[in-house]
Amino acid sequence: MFVPLLLLASGCSYGVSVDTYPTTPDTSKNCDALYADLPNKVADQSRRDVKSTIAAAWGNPEIILRCAVEKPAALTRSSRCDDVDGVGWFTEDTADGLLFTTIGRQYFISVEVPKDYDPSANALVDLAKAVAKHNPDVKPCV
Repeated sequence: MFVPLLLLASGCSYGVSVDTYPTTPDTSKNCDALYADLPNKVADQSRRDVKSTIAAAWGNPEIILRCAVEKPAALTRSSRCDDVDGVGWFTEDTADGLLFTTIGRQYFISVEVPKDYDPSANALVDLAKAVAKHNPDVKPCV
């Protein structure tokens, strides 16, 4: 009777896997505060456990927020900046949806939104308050 339970438990995977990336101690502290303050729901999707401490996720497929990421290679001075509730975002198309990265903030935060969630900006609306609180504005989106 214990064998089926063990087999069932061994087949389970808890938490969303997110690729790791380098962070600094300063940004890690700010990111920890951001992660703790993020909403339980984004785009009407419930927050999910993440296997690492460097990201947050909601729904399935996952909307994934990463804090203190590198500047996007495609971001230039002439890139479009979309303001969503006081937070500026740079938008890139991906194979699976859209990748949004903050602009004009102390550090870059990215949000991957799968194409299943339309309009994708709803996720940014839900995240704006926490992002603005924990990632100071350096240069507003114009």
